[in-house]
Amino acid sequence: MSHNALQAICEAILARQRFVLTSHARPDGDAIGSQLAMAYALKALGKSAVCVDKDPAPPQFLPFPGVADIQCVSSVSGEFDAAIVMECGDLSRTGVAGFEKYFVINIDHHPGNTMYGALNWFDEAACACGELVYDVIEELQVTLTPEIATHIYVSILTDTGGFHYGNITPRTFEICRRCVAAGANPAAIARTIYDSSTLGRLRLIGGVLNSLELEAGGRLATALISLELLSDTGSTPEDSDGLINMALTVKEIEAVAFFKEIAADFYRISMRSKGDVDVNLVAKKFGGGGHKNAAGCSIQGAYADVRAKLVPELCAALQTGV
Repeated sequence: MSHNALQAICEAILARQRFVLTSHARPDGDAIGSQLAMAYALKALGKSAVCVDKDPAPPQFLPFPGVADIQCVSSVSGEFDAAIVMECGDLSRTGVAGFEKYFVINIDHHPGNTMYGALNWFDEAACACGELVYDVIEELQVTLTPEIATHIYVSILTDTGGFHYGNITPRTFEICRRCVAAGANPAAIARTIYDSSTLGRLRLIGGVLNSLELEAGGRLATALISLELLSDTGSTPEDSDGLINMALTVKEIEAVAFFKEIAADFYRISMRSKGDVDVNLVAKKFGGGGHKNAAGCSIQGAYADVRAKLVPELCAALQTGV
């Protein structure tokens, strides 16, 4: 997007006073960090900012400033001058009804964004939505506070998988450098996000590793997180966050699919890959989406049938990505 689009968004923000901010259902670190960095920037300008999400933040993010103040709602109402929607290809991704009645500012980096906003700041080359939020904050000439810097850093750290995924550029590290200089503590942030496991999560890891199956000569790994496994290990769905990345630490494994049982015969599949293996194309075939190396979809059916549908598509992606 051109710098003119960024200028137009900043002019619209400066001309308005009351904002509601949101991101996608089941928010992750980029969703939470982007929302709160923007909210703190708006408040620094003397404006009001309310953050709403369909679902609560995963527990490891609760220690960060402002996370506990995010409201969980199914619809939004109230006197707002604008809605800033982050990390959503279309408004339905929020899972929250009612945003269409506001002046919508759309900030996103996911391929396939429908440009639904009255104003749009979109760049699929950005490694995280937090990079684009940083652009807005910089253009608004808001000083980076420790709170803003922390949330921008959280956004980038988590959406790059701890600086593992693609789209990382020198600018990514320059933004992180500025965040650290402004008060973000990389070691403390990483410990809070990655070293806050529960005993249930530890037991869940064992169950997940036991369910691991290999395909395509060991290049593809699949695993199942069933409702029964969650119950047996005393864990929660949130305890499974990030486990998918463990399989990718194996040198030979180039793609991973985690099948999470959400309800009887209904599975949410998270996929990750290395290099040129495009799991986003696979996700799209089943009504999902995401990025080249990180995507997901949902499929109805018995586990054996769902797995049988997805595995050949992933094997084909591995062949294409050679």
